[in-house]
Amino acid sequence: MENERDNQAPKKAGGRRPGSGRKLGTGNYLEPTTVLRVPVSQKPVLIDFLEAYAKKQRAQSSRANLDGIGEFEQLPEALSKLDISLYQSKVAAGFPSPADDHVEKRLDPNEYLIDQEESTFFITIQGESMLEAGLLPGDKAVVDKSKTAEVGDIVLAMVDGEFTIKTLAKQKDGNPKLLPANSSGKYTPIIITGEMQFEIFGVVIGSFRRFK
Repeated sequence: MENERDNQAPKKAGGRRPGSGRKLGTGNYLEPTTVLRVPVSQKPVLIDFLEAYAKKQRAQSSRANLDGIGEFEQLPEALSKLDISLYQSKVAAGFPSPADDHVEKRLDPNEYLIDQEESTFFITIQGESMLEAGLLPGDKAVVDKSKTAEVGDIVLAMVDGEFTIKTLAKQKDGNPKLLPANSSGKYTPIIITGEMQFEIFGVVIGSFRRFK
């Protein structure tokens, strides 16, 4: 038995484990890298070039996650007063209940959707990055620019000159990031860096759509 143990090859300790390490395409340059010997005198030049290239790659990656938005629509100068029947009972998507045949309240859709008339406008949703937040392509998002955006709010933001609607979050360093609401993997968070142009134009406070 002792001879058998002596003849066995020693097990290697450590080493790279399958699936470990940084995934390809997730570093500063968003693509695989390699080791290269360069003249010492040219090292500063190459570092500057690579930093600029990394910024360009990150900016392009962020723009790829921007769905874009449709047209801006302002409210009319004077909102009309609308009183529409509102049934207080909850409605199941099945057979109607005879007990729900009477109206208990009136609802004005304008008052329900809008808090501050002078600071509110509508945006048409494009793309599918916010599907799981209930914002579908063609929906009208209600945006109030008087609201102060907080972490967790859905916001209308401009990133490097392009509008997008995403959920506001924060990075560990305190800088903002914008999160999609789509678990398909098609969209990734937009990480805001110091060299990027970033501004929040308003908070999405609601939405509506038509089926016909």
